[in-house]
Amino acid sequence: MSSLSAPHAAAPALPANPMRRAAGALDKLLGGVVEHVAAAIVLVEIIVLFAGVVARYAFHSPLVWSDELASILFLWLSMLGAVVALRRGEHMRMTALVNNVSPARRAQLETAALAASLAFLLLILAPAIEYAHEEHFIITPALELSNAWRAAAIPVGMGLMGVIALLRLLRTQPLPQVLTALAGVAAVVGLFWLAQPLFAGLGKLNLVIFFVGIVAATVFSGVPIAFSFALATFSYLALTTNTPMVVMVGRLDEGMSHLMLLAVPLFIFLGSLIEMTGMARAMIQFLASLLGHVRGGLSYVLIGAMYLVSGISGSKIADMAAIAPVLFPEMQKRGAKPGDLVALLSATGAQTETIPPSIVLITIGSVTGVSIAALFTGGLLPAVVLGLALCTVVWWRYRKEDLSLVQRFTFKEIGRFFMIALPAVALPFVIRAAVVEGVATATEVSTIGIVYSAVVGLLIYRRFDWARLKPMLIETASLSGAIMLIVGCATAMAWALTQSGFSGDLAKLMAGMPGGSYGFLAVSIVAFIILGSVLEGIPAIVLFGPLLFPIAVQAGVHEVHYAMVVIFAMGIGLFAPPFGVGYYGACAISRVDPNEGIGPIWGYIGALLIGLVIVAAFPWFSIGFL
Repeated sequence: MSSLSAPHAAAPALPANPMRRAAGALDKLLGGVVEHVAAAIVLVEIIVLFAGVVARYAFHSPLVWSDELASILFLWLSMLGAVVALRRGEHMRMTALVNNVSPARRAQLETAALAASLAFLLLILAPAIEYAHEEHFIITPALELSNAWRAAAIPVGMGLMGVIALLRLLRTQPLPQVLTALAGVAAVVGLFWLAQPLFAGLGKLNLVIFFVGIVAATVFSGVPIAFSFALATFSYLALTTNTPMVVMVGRLDEGMSHLMLLAVPLFIFLGSLIEMTGMARAMIQFLASLLGHVRGGLSYVLIGAMYLVSGISGSKIADMAAIAPVLFPEMQKRGAKPGDLVALLSATGAQTETIPPSIVLITIGSVTGVSIAALFTGGLLPAVVLGLALCTVVWWRYRKEDLSLVQRFTFKEIGRFFMIALPAVALPFVIRAAVVEGVATATEVSTIGIVYSAVVGLLIYRRFDWARLKPMLIETASLSGAIMLIVGCATAMAWALTQSGFSGDLAKLMAGMPGGSYGFLAVSIVAFIILGSVLEGIPAIVLFGPLLFPIAVQAGVHEVHYAMVVIFAMGIGLFAPPFGVGYYGACAISRVDPNEGIGPIWGYIGALLIGLVIVAAFPWFSIGFL
């Protein structure tokens, strides 16, 4: 399996020909234009939202149009970012099976995955155009623009992704293989269409066929998760219901347009910014000087650093990328094994999933209606419980560590490192204070962090690489597009499941579990560990959150407490080998062979499970300070 945003496997070099050269040139031109536009939108979003905060809080003159403009641009950012992600091969996908077959078979599966994605894009294009046309009659209240300007992002994005997918096929695969894959996908679509009368009498069995069979077949074949969800939902609605496909487009729009989710790209960019300005390095150097002389000290630093940085970036991959290059060389000098390092890095990734302003917390709040401020408050202490569990394992493993050659810093030197790190350490507190004091919303607060980090980087640390700014904006757009497309497709899928009556059946099943609230929590833990290992946290939450959170309330479980349990369970699944994609992301960042970390990680996973049981058993850790 690959990392959370691993590219498609590189295709073998193919001889150049006029068609391939033409496809490459068009791809470069089109991709370059889309990347620059997407990067520009990210920058404009930051400016618009920060301007809204300044105007409202400093000048007491709110910009009534700022949120509306941000919402319009957000949908364009989501769709164009998805185009960039498709071109760069960065859509989230499971490659556990694909990577374990022969190169020839892998190339065939890669071709089929792209062909399947192209099939959905072609099928949804006409309904998307119809949807945008219908939105023409709606006028936005502040800017007084036709809503078609916003809705047009969907057909434009789908069309561009279709072109990019076709160009990628022509560039990377032999033409006979491309034609075979396209013909095969067309044949499968035709067979399902001809079998439409058979589905009419199958009732709830259709849910298994489409939402288990098709999803499993496509996901394990390497089709991006977003397109797997979309294909299953489109097929189910088209072949078993009378629902117009324009309704599915509406659900896609709903999932990707929630203004609260605009925090996702902004925090992703903030994570890159603190690494670029040297703020992450300053924080870690201070912690290392404080604890480096203790047995296992740098391991404690790693746990603490992930706790601090996680609350800033919101992206686990960004968190690990900021910490590993700084800490790992020194830890290896002290005799730490690469496998143990990557195991601990993965475990801390799971442990810090609830630290605000986590993207997962924001996503839960947006799709379930739970207060994001309450989630931010409730997430801190449970992470401490799991962190202490990890520290216990670290103490046991490093209790006999030789410290004879380790440098011990004086109080004066520690104080100097603290003063250097103080502007960086202050960032999480600045962000949280801005939310608590009502200066900015959970969406806007990221812009305060971005401006703060830019000022600190320019004036204090004197590190601001202007050349990296454009690549960072493009990477932000790409990762955001990949995430948002999953959220949109999972929203449509969840709606289809709800309309089918599945949610009612699930509610009855879960409500009937023995053991009351604790029985419900136990079943949820097992279910979300499995979901976290197969899906990624965000799609799992979007898909099942709206279904299960109301059931949790009926079972007597507080929504915030349930959110913490669910997030930790998914985090354990996400970072536990052999299926957890987060583990492979940590290996890629650390440049460590995944096989080296599989042995050491189980001790940490066991500690996380014990910590999760403690948090689940004592709701006070989650809701005691609400």
